[in-house]
Amino acid sequence: MSTFGNDGHDAAAHDPAAAVHWDHDHERKGFFTDTSICIGCKACEVACKEWNRNPQDGDFELLGSSYDNTGSLGANTWRHVAFIEQDEERIEVARESGRALVSLGMPTVRPPEGPAAAFANASAASTDTAPPDTPEFRWLMSSDVCKHCTYAGCLDVCPTGALYRTEFGTVVVQADVCNGCGTCVAGCPFGVIERRDDGTVQTKSDRAEHVNDFEQEVPNRGTANKCTLCYDRLVVGDQPACAKTCPTTSIKFGDRESLVVDAQARVEQLHAQGMTEARLYGANPNDGVGGTGSVFLLLDEPEVYGLPPDPRVPTKDLPQMFKTAAVAAAGMLAAVAVAFLGGRR
Repeated sequence: MSTFGNDGHDAAAHDPAAAVHWDHDHERKGFFTDTSICIGCKACEVACKEWNRNPQDGDFELLGSSYDNTGSLGANTWRHVAFIEQDEERIEVARESGRALVSLGMPTVRPPEGPAAAFANASAASTDTAPPDTPEFRWLMSSDVCKHCTYAGCLDVCPTGALYRTEFGTVVVQADVCNGCGTCVAGCPFGVIERRDDGTVQTKSDRAEHVNDFEQEVPNRGTANKCTLCYDRLVVGDQPACAKTCPTTSIKFGDRESLVVDAQARVEQLHAQGMTEARLYGANPNDGVGGTGSVFLLLDEPEVYGLPPDPRVPTKDLPQMFKTAAVAAAGMLAAVAVAFLGGRR
């Protein structure tokens, strides 16, 4: 269980697994998704579905709003590649927005130095990661995934303990413990977790009656489902299927702390190339979820990608709410006591 109390707050921000008393030598694992080099191939989506045996999502028809057939993350789609079309005007708006962030303390537009220079040189030696200069039109492509938050709303509100924090700092659902109540669905500020069913709310005892409704196999039906960061692969020393499959290394897997350093260097590199719209999402430990295990490099504001600009775990305000309720209750008791004593006179 995560907590926003003072005790263990700093430790939890650095290592959420330690905050729940995992005795281990693992660093916190996570993703760094560099959207600037994503080509929208959806190899990550396919690899995720194949490895986790997730059923199909939709009827394979392209959506009218995008070159996409899944639309968003859900119980059956744990990786989703978004396609966002931008014209020259929107590109300039994004760059102006990025310049405003630069003036507030983000890396300035200058040739990279230090770690950024080393990162740039290493990238240049292996492959050309400089995005093409397309001032009139571009596609923003981003592979979205569960954020594995430092303070996870889904984990906090689960009444059965079906969600738990692993030794790698990730959040995983135990399907055999989940009762399908859906409380976690409302607790996620990113809209990631979802129940797997046919559109109707079913109790656990009713699921067996509907097992043949689909031509495809639907495992863990009626329970909450989301990305596990391929926990079954991590425990044997392998990396998640999506990161291993990505042909451009847009999805990078590793120790979260190291990934954030690389991500910051990548932002500096892009700023040096004039792409002032580059910014990080999920790397700030002071945001409403304590930072995320999945860090993203974005080329526009988070809302453009369907991400909340200031995510906030719903349980963060519980201590203050309890204090306010206690004060209100005490006030009511005092008023009742005064009324009772006054009536006796």
